Amino acid sequence: MTSPARRPSRVAKLPPRERILDAAEELFQSEGIRRVGVQAIADKAETTKMAIYRHFETKDELVAEWLRIVAADYRAAFDRVEAEHPGRPREQILGVARFIADGLPAVSYRGCPFINSIAELPDRSHPARLVIEQHKERQTRRLVGLCAQAGLTDPEQAAAEITFVLEGAQVSTQNGSIDRTGERLMRTVEGIVDRYRPAGDVPGSTTP
Repeated sequence: MTSPARRPSRVAKLPPRERILDAAEELFQSEGIRRVGVQAIADKAETTKMAIYRHFETKDELVAEWLRIVAADYRAAFDRVEAEHPGRPREQILGVARFIADGLPAVSYRGCPFINSIAELPDRSHPARLVIEQHKERQTRRLVGLCAQAGLTDPEQAAAEITFVLEGAQVSTQNGSIDRTGERLMRTVEGIVDRYRPAGDVPGSTTP
């Protein structure tokens, strides 16, 4: 997720902690977690290493906090589609898929921050890995809940298939193996949702 106004125009306007996170996000996304040192983050944030350690005990904690912010963007997307389509879980599911589809151009340039981070952090006890795994678990539970509300016959299986599509689309966009990924993603998710509707239920109708 990228903010509309990025560095360097806004960097001087940010409080120190946010300036550090802004710089860390840009560097972690463009160069990778392992390659970026604390001094590079300090330079980009126009601050000092000592200032960074006042806000974050370790670099690992800084990485974890960055990923918490990314995870919050995804939670906000769920909240937004639920508010936009009250009582219409099918449309909420498709709204989540649209959020991912709309973000694919950024993924093609920078990659998915979760996928990239997992590749660099094999230790599952790393605080950032814990953030990712907890986020994915919450997201799956929420998607299963939407599938249940939509009356799908096997909410857990439907949610699993949708998750495979959403995450697979991001990987395929990142490696350039599939074209028109956003369009294909939406068609596939719609097909999964409609395939798991009870017999006789009309696609696009609200849950009784």
